[in-house]
Formats: sequence, C-alpha cells, structure tokens
Amino acid sequence: MKIVGMIPARLGSTRVKNKNLRLINGKPLIQYIIDSAKKSKYLDEIYINSEAKIFEEISKNNKINFYKRNKELSTNTATNDDFTLDFFNSVKCDILIQLLPTSPFISSDEIDSFIEKMINDQYDTMISIKNIQIESIYKNKPINFNQKEKSPPSQNLEPIKAYACGIMGWRPENFNNNIKKYSSGYHGGDGKIGYYELKGFSVVDIDNEEDFILAESISKTIDIKLSTPLYYEGEKYKEIFDSNVPRILKKDGVSVNNQDSFNKETVDINELIKKYGREKSWSHTIINSESNSATLIGQLPGEGNRMHYHHNWDEWWFIIEGEWDLIIEDEKKKIKHGEIIYIPRNNKHKITAYGEKMAIRLAVSRYDVDHVYVSEDY
Repeated sequence: MKIVGMIPARLGSTRVKNKNLRLINGKPLIQYIIDSAKKSKYLDEIYINSEAKIFEEISKNNKINFYKRNKELSTNTATNDDFTLDFFNSVKCDILIQLLPTSPFISSDEIDSFIEKMINDQYDTMISIKNIQIESIYKNKPINFNQKEKSPPSQNLEPIKAYACGIMGWRPENFNNNIKKYSSGYHGGDGKIGYYELKGFSVVDIDNEEDFILAESISKTIDIKLSTPLYYEGEKYKEIFDSNVPRILKKDGVSVNNQDSFNKETVDINELIKKYGREKSWSHTIINSESNSATLIGQLPGEGNRMHYHHNWDEWWFIIEGEWDLIIEDEKKKIKHGEIIYIPRNNKHKITAYGEKMAIRLAVSRYDVDHVYVSEDY
C-alpha cells in the first residue's frame, strides 16, 4: 500500500499576504506541517502541491517532492476538488493524506493515528473534525438543545462535529467516482466516510492576523512543561510560612519554652519532666544542630498544635506519656505512649492531647523548618 502526503500551498492569499511563507517564531508557516509529515511512519512520499517556484525550493531543502500545479488551479475560484483531482491524475497512490499548512500544530502522532483509523476501519474518506460542546444554532434554530427546557451541564450536551480540515484522507478510486457522479469528491460522496477528532492546539487554523498572533504565542510555549497550577484561595485560606519556633509554640498555647539549653552529650528526659511538672504546658529543645532538632513538649488535655504542614522536611514524634488525637491529611487516629509517628513532608497534620492528664511527646524535625498554615488556622 502506497500512502502519499500532499501539502497544498498557494503563494497568493486573500486575507493575509503570503501566509504560507510568513514566519512564526522564526519558521515559515508551512515548515511546521512539513516537520510533522516527515516524522510520520506511514507516509511513503510527501509533496508540496503549488504553482510557485519558492515552494519547490522549500521542498528541495526538506528533501521532499514538489508537484507543480497549473496557475489556474491556484486562483481564488479553484477548489480543493480541482487541484486534488489534478494531483491524482499524475501521482499514483492507494491513499492520499492532505495536510494543510494552516494547521501548524498537528503532530506526527496525530497524522499516524488518522492513517491507522482510515486503514483499520476501511474508510474511503476520512475527515478531521473538532467537537464543539456548547449550545449551537443553525438558521435560528437550536441543534443540540431545547429552548423550552433548562440548559443541561455543558458536558451532557451532544457535541456538534465541525470540520477541522487540517487533515483529510481519500482513496483515489472513490474520489474519482464521486467527481464523475457529483462533480465533488471532497466530502466523501457515496463512499464509507470516517471522522477523526482533533483536539487542543491541533484545531488552530491560520486564516487572519489574529490567528497569526495566537500561533506565535502557542509556538513559543507549546513545549514548556506545565508547572503546578496556582489558584486564588481567598484571604481566609492564604498560606502563612512561619519558622520562628518560640512564636509557633506560644501560639500553640505552650506557656513555658526553653530553647537555650541544647546539644548536651546526655539528657535525662525523666529529670526534665520532673523539672517542668505536669501542671501547665511547657517545651524544652534538647537537640538543635544543622542536621535536625528534637524538642520535648508537654501539653494538657485539649491543648496541641495547629493544622499545618512542612513543605521541605519530614518529621517524626515519639509519644512519651499520655494520649493524643492525631489528624493527618483528614485521617483521624488515636495515639498513645510508646508509639512513634512519622509525618511526611506536605502532609497536613494536627495533634491534640486528651484524657485526664498531661501528654508528652518528643518532636524530631529541624529547628528552622517552615510551618505552613492557612490563615484561619494561624
């Protein structure tokens, strides 16, 4: 089976002068579809079909073929049927794939997928389309909705299929038969007709100045990997970063805080607990090094920290005494003395002491790590 790609290109154009040669991000418009066609694994030959000598030069530069059509087939009155029939009379193939230079963002993968569908489903004509999923009107009458009913969610509307035209496919025998019978083979006539949906930037069609401005912007950004999307969250949900440990503990309701006696070779935790007692909340930072920190925290029932997370650090807690209610990423659980809890970075968490007596935990993290809160929790 011989599959030929044809890129029709007139030098003249009505709305935009020499649009097929106009540069988009440093490349002629026609070069985009040439590049995609050359990457296709199914196109045996590729032709530029034009009346103009300059497109022959472009063909040679790209090591593809040039088909010179007669000038009368490049006028404003010449139709796609006219120059396609002329091409069929000179270039023999089993399937012709037409690729318009005015659809510069069609990829080689889409070209190959289009061809595969045409072959596998044995279509005589394949037409690229785009789905328009919104209420549509034709001759002042609704097509896909009822004007006397509530408008359904747009995703439930029957999409309207509109020609995208960037890719067309014909089998020459069927095309020629339709020309003889209807004077047109473009739309498929009596043959088996299939439709291939194009999406996203592939449906962009260059037809006027505004389209060129859009295409220029797309070509400069199409290969950029999308970053994590950001959203407006309102003042109530604005994130606040705080790495000031004394302030954080004070806001958590810890009344006595000692951050000045750390990094001793040995520490007796039981002696520290005896020193601070169990009548009011307290904290004592035992380790504060470049590698990590460890703070002993005692809190009364109902006390604890506020919902937060650490964006660049993991932490863990060792429960020394008492019982705690723990929330990690909306999952609630109860923890007690003797348990170790690991909290990965970016996991929102909150802990609250409960029961009849003080609860004590050893929090191991890093002293200067950011605690990230939303405004309402800060």
